[in-house]
Amino acid sequence: MTEHKCTGEHSVHICELATQNKFNQITKLAQNPYYMCINCGRVADSEENLCNPLALDKIPVEAPG
Repeated sequence: MTEHKCTGEHSVHICELATQNKFNQITKLAQNPYYMCINCGRVADSEENLCNPLALDKIPVEAPG
């Protein structure tokens, strides 16, 4: 998977909130995650809270080897 630049309003992205130690807010945004950031691996309920979101069910899973 290719890393992409940040899309949307970065100030509401979980990676930015983490740099500001806003962990209570992050916890609320990741109660029932459905998206993962392809850049950093963080998860969130909404794609608007991630820089490069992809739905969890769209992420290719490697077979154990």
